[in-house]
Amino acid sequence: MDQVISEWVGKCRPCQESRPDPPVAPIQEWEKPKGPWGRIHIDFAGPFHGQTFLIVVDAFSKWLEIILMPSTTAEAVIKALRKLFATHGLPDTLVSDNGPQFTATLFEGYLAGLGIRHALSAPFHPASNGLAERFVRTAKEALSRLDNRDWQARIDQFLAVQHATPCTATGRSPAELLMGRKLRCVLDRLHPNYSHENFKGETSGLRQFQVGSPVFARNYASGPLWVAGTIVPSDFLLQKETWKME
Repeated sequence: MDQVISEWVGKCRPCQESRPDPPVAPIQEWEKPKGPWGRIHIDFAGPFHGQTFLIVVDAFSKWLEIILMPSTTAEAVIKALRKLFATHGLPDTLVSDNGPQFTATLFEGYLAGLGIRHALSAPFHPASNGLAERFVRTAKEALSRLDNRDWQARIDQFLAVQHATPCTATGRSPAELLMGRKLRCVLDRLHPNYSHENFKGETSGLRQFQVGSPVFARNYASGPLWVAGTIVPSDFLLQKETWKME
Protein backbone atom coordinates (compact mmCIF):
# COMPACT_ATOMS: atom_id res chain seq x y z
CA MET A 1 0.00 0.00 0.00
CA ASP A 2 2.86 2.41 0.81
CA GLN A 3 4.33 1.86 -2.62
CA VAL A 4 0.97 2.53 -4.32
CA ILE A 5 0.58 5.77 -2.36
CA SER A 6 4.10 6.90 -3.30
CA GLU A 7 3.44 6.21 -6.97
CA TRP A 8 0.10 8.06 -6.84
CA VAL A 9 1.69 11.12 -5.17
CA GLY A 10 4.54 11.04 -7.70
CA LYS A 11 2.02 11.33 -10.53
CA CYS A 12 -0.03 14.07 -8.85
CA ARG A 13 0.90 17.36 -10.55
CA PRO A 14 -0.39 19.73 -7.80
CA CYS A 15 1.49 17.67 -5.20
CA GLN A 16 4.77 17.85 -7.15
CA GLU A 17 4.43 21.56 -7.89
CA SER A 18 3.98 22.46 -4.22
CA ARG A 19 6.40 20.02 -2.57
CA PRO A 20 9.38 21.36 -0.56
CA ASP A 21 12.96 21.16 -1.72
CA PRO A 22 14.49 17.68 -1.56
CA PRO A 23 17.26 17.03 0.98
CA VAL A 24 20.50 18.73 0.04
CA ALA A 25 22.98 16.29 -1.43
CA PRO A 26 26.56 16.41 -0.15
CA ILE A 27 28.70 18.81 -2.15
CA GLN A 28 31.41 17.28 -4.29
CA GLU A 29 34.70 18.60 -2.98
CA TRP A 30 37.14 20.23 -5.37
CA GLU A 31 40.30 18.27 -5.95
CA LYS A 32 43.28 19.56 -4.01
CA PRO A 33 45.48 21.79 -6.17
CA LYS A 34 49.03 20.63 -6.76
CA GLY A 35 50.66 23.88 -5.76
CA PRO A 36 50.12 27.50 -4.68
CA TRP A 37 48.08 29.77 -6.91
CA GLY A 38 47.04 26.81 -9.06
CA ARG A 39 43.31 27.37 -8.56
CA ILE A 40 41.72 30.55 -7.32
CA HIS A 41 38.09 31.22 -6.41
CA ILE A 42 36.56 34.65 -6.91
CA ASP A 43 33.25 36.21 -5.90
CA PHE A 44 31.70 39.52 -4.93
CA ALA A 45 30.83 40.57 -1.40
CA GLY A 46 28.29 43.31 -1.01
CA PRO A 47 26.87 45.78 -1.24
CA PHE A 48 28.16 45.98 2.32
CA HIS A 49 27.72 49.39 4.00
CA GLY A 50 27.46 50.81 0.50
CA GLN A 51 30.70 49.16 -0.67
CA THR A 52 31.32 46.19 -2.96
CA PHE A 53 34.38 43.98 -2.69
CA LEU A 54 35.98 41.37 -4.93
CA ILE A 55 37.06 38.33 -2.93
CA VAL A 56 39.91 36.22 -4.33
CA VAL A 57 41.21 33.16 -2.46
CA ASP A 58 43.90 30.66 -3.37
CA ALA A 59 42.62 27.12 -2.85
CA PHE A 60 46.06 25.75 -1.89
CA SER A 61 47.38 28.30 0.59
CA LYS A 62 44.08 29.99 1.61
CA TRP A 63 45.71 33.32 0.75
CA LEU A 64 42.95 35.92 0.66
CA GLU A 65 42.71 39.11 -1.35
CA ILE A 66 39.97 41.71 -0.82
CA ILE A 67 39.71 44.41 -3.47
CA LEU A 68 37.49 47.44 -3.07
CA MET A 69 35.56 47.69 -6.34
CA PRO A 70 34.21 51.03 -7.60
CA SER A 71 32.40 49.05 -10.30
CA THR A 72 31.39 45.42 -10.86
CA THR A 73 31.71 45.35 -14.64
CA ALA A 74 33.82 42.83 -16.52
CA GLU A 75 36.33 45.59 -17.31
CA ALA A 76 36.73 46.42 -13.61
CA VAL A 77 37.23 42.74 -12.69
CA ILE A 78 39.84 42.31 -15.40
CA LYS A 79 41.71 45.38 -14.15
CA ALA A 80 41.76 43.98 -10.59
CA LEU A 81 42.87 40.53 -11.72
CA ARG A 82 45.59 41.96 -13.95
CA LYS A 83 47.21 43.53 -10.90
CA LEU A 84 47.00 40.27 -8.93
CA PHE A 85 48.45 38.25 -11.79
CA ALA A 86 51.37 40.66 -12.04
CA THR A 87 52.16 39.89 -8.39
CA HIS A 88 51.40 36.17 -8.07
CA GLY A 89 51.48 34.93 -11.66
CA LEU A 90 48.77 33.20 -13.66
CA PRO A 91 46.63 30.46 -12.09
CA ASP A 92 45.72 27.29 -13.93
CA THR A 93 42.02 27.52 -13.05
CA LEU A 94 39.71 30.33 -12.00
CA VAL A 95 36.38 29.42 -10.36
CA SER A 96 33.47 31.85 -10.24
CA ASP A 97 29.70 31.89 -10.20
CA ASN A 98 27.52 32.71 -13.20
CA GLY A 99 27.44 36.45 -12.62
CA PRO A 100 27.07 38.55 -15.79
CA GLN A 101 30.55 40.04 -15.40
CA PHE A 102 32.10 36.56 -15.17
CA THR A 103 30.22 35.13 -18.15
CA ALA A 104 30.72 38.18 -20.36
CA THR A 105 32.49 37.57 -23.65
CA LEU A 106 35.15 40.13 -22.70
CA PHE A 107 35.98 38.31 -19.47
CA GLU A 108 35.94 34.84 -21.05
CA GLY A 109 38.21 36.10 -23.83
CA TYR A 110 40.63 37.62 -21.33
CA LEU A 111 41.04 34.33 -19.45
CA ALA A 112 41.26 32.29 -22.65
CA GLY A 113 43.99 34.58 -23.96
CA LEU A 114 46.06 33.85 -20.84
CA GLY A 115 45.43 30.10 -20.99
CA ILE A 116 43.39 30.08 -17.75
CA ARG A 117 40.60 27.53 -17.50
CA HIS A 118 37.37 29.11 -16.31
CA ALA A 119 35.17 26.85 -14.17
CA LEU A 120 31.64 28.03 -13.39
CA SER A 121 29.75 26.94 -10.29
CA ALA A 122 26.25 25.50 -10.62
CA PRO A 123 23.56 28.16 -11.23
CA PHE A 124 21.53 29.08 -8.11
CA HIS A 125 23.84 26.90 -6.04
CA PRO A 126 26.52 29.16 -4.55
CA ALA A 127 27.69 26.45 -2.18
CA SER A 128 29.39 24.72 -5.11
CA ASN A 129 31.87 27.60 -5.02
CA GLY A 130 32.09 27.03 -1.30
CA LEU A 131 35.65 28.20 -0.78
CA ALA A 132 34.90 31.70 -2.05
CA GLU A 133 31.52 31.76 -0.28
CA ARG A 134 33.14 30.87 3.03
CA PHE A 135 35.76 33.59 2.69
CA VAL A 136 33.10 36.10 1.64
CA ARG A 137 31.38 35.42 4.95
CA THR A 138 34.67 35.63 6.85
CA ALA A 139 35.58 38.92 5.19
CA LYS A 140 32.17 40.44 5.96
CA GLU A 141 32.43 39.47 9.61
CA ALA A 142 35.96 40.83 9.91
CA LEU A 143 35.25 44.13 8.18
CA SER A 144 32.19 44.76 10.32
CA ARG A 145 34.26 44.40 13.50
CA LEU A 146 37.05 46.81 12.56
CA ASP A 147 37.01 50.41 13.71
CA ASN A 148 35.52 53.11 11.55
CA ARG A 149 38.36 54.27 9.31
CA ASP A 150 38.71 54.44 5.57
CA TRP A 151 37.86 51.16 3.89
CA GLN A 152 41.26 50.53 2.32
CA ALA A 153 42.98 50.86 5.69
CA ARG A 154 40.50 48.40 7.21
CA ILE A 155 41.08 45.90 4.41
CA ASP A 156 44.88 46.17 4.71
CA GLN A 157 44.71 45.65 8.47
CA PHE A 158 42.59 42.53 8.10
CA LEU A 159 44.70 41.04 5.29
CA ALA A 160 47.94 41.58 7.22
CA VAL A 161 46.57 39.38 10.00
CA GLN A 162 45.03 36.79 7.66
CA HIS A 163 48.20 36.31 5.63
CA ALA A 164 50.38 35.75 8.71
CA THR A 165 48.01 33.61 10.81
CA PRO A 166 48.30 29.80 10.57
CA CYS A 167 45.21 28.20 9.05
CA THR A 168 43.50 25.40 10.98
CA ALA A 169 43.12 23.37 7.79
CA THR A 170 46.81 23.47 6.82
CA GLY A 171 48.61 24.24 10.08
CA ARG A 172 50.65 26.91 8.30
CA SER A 173 50.06 30.53 7.40
CA PRO A 174 48.92 31.47 3.87
CA ALA A 175 52.18 33.36 3.37
CA GLU A 176 54.26 30.27 4.16
CA LEU A 177 52.38 28.15 1.65
CA LEU A 178 52.19 30.78 -1.08
CA MET A 179 55.57 32.52 -0.74
CA GLY A 180 57.62 30.02 1.25
CA ARG A 181 58.34 32.37 4.15
CA LYS A 182 56.73 33.82 7.25
CA LEU A 183 55.64 37.43 7.27
CA ARG A 184 57.16 39.60 9.98
CA CYS A 185 54.65 41.56 12.01
CA VAL A 186 54.68 43.86 15.03
CA LEU A 187 54.53 40.91 17.43
CA ASP A 188 57.78 39.56 15.96
CA ARG A 189 59.56 42.80 16.81
CA LEU A 190 58.28 42.64 20.40
CA HIS A 191 59.80 39.18 20.86
CA PRO A 192 63.12 39.30 22.76
CA ASN A 193 64.75 36.79 20.42
CA TYR A 194 63.72 38.62 17.27
CA SER A 195 66.40 38.73 14.57
CA HIS A 196 66.46 39.14 10.85
CA GLU A 197 66.56 35.87 8.97
CA ASN A 198 69.28 35.17 6.43
CA PHE A 199 67.92 34.07 3.11
CA LYS A 200 69.19 30.84 1.62
CA GLY A 201 72.12 31.41 -0.66
CA GLU A 202 72.94 34.78 0.87
CA THR A 203 76.67 35.48 1.01
CA SER A 204 78.76 38.25 2.48
CA GLY A 205 80.06 39.29 -0.92
CA LEU A 206 83.71 38.50 -0.07
CA ARG A 207 85.64 36.65 -2.74
CA GLN A 208 88.19 33.94 -2.04
CA PHE A 209 91.49 33.74 -3.91
CA GLN A 210 94.10 31.01 -4.21
CA VAL A 211 97.85 31.54 -4.27
CA GLY A 212 99.03 31.63 -7.86
CA SER A 213 95.67 32.63 -9.33
CA PRO A 214 95.86 35.25 -12.08
CA VAL A 215 93.89 38.40 -11.27
CA PHE A 216 93.46 41.98 -12.39
CA ALA A 217 94.13 44.63 -9.74
CA ARG A 218 92.75 48.16 -9.72
CA ASN A 219 95.38 50.65 -10.78
CA TYR A 220 95.12 54.01 -8.99
CA ALA A 221 98.22 55.43 -10.67
CA SER A 222 98.59 56.53 -14.26
CA GLY A 223 97.94 54.00 -16.96
CA PRO A 224 95.16 51.48 -17.49
CA LEU A 225 92.45 51.08 -14.86
CA TRP A 226 93.27 47.42 -14.31
CA VAL A 227 96.67 45.69 -14.41
CA ALA A 228 97.40 41.98 -14.53
CA GLY A 229 98.82 40.30 -11.44
CA THR A 230 99.19 37.03 -9.53
CA ILE A 231 98.15 36.13 -5.99
CA VAL A 232 101.21 35.59 -3.77
CA PRO A 233 101.52 34.45 -0.12
CA SER A 234 101.32 37.17 2.50
CA ASP A 235 104.75 36.22 3.96
CA PHE A 236 106.28 36.92 0.53
CA LEU A 237 105.02 40.49 0.74
CA LEU A 238 106.56 40.87 4.22
CA GLN A 239 109.90 39.65 2.93
CA LYS A 240 109.71 42.07 0.01
CA GLU A 241 109.09 45.00 2.36
CA THR A 242 112.06 43.88 4.50
CA TRP A 243 114.31 43.84 1.46
CA LYS A 244 113.29 47.40 0.62
CA MET A 245 114.10 48.59 4.14
CA GLU A 246 117.53 46.95 4.03
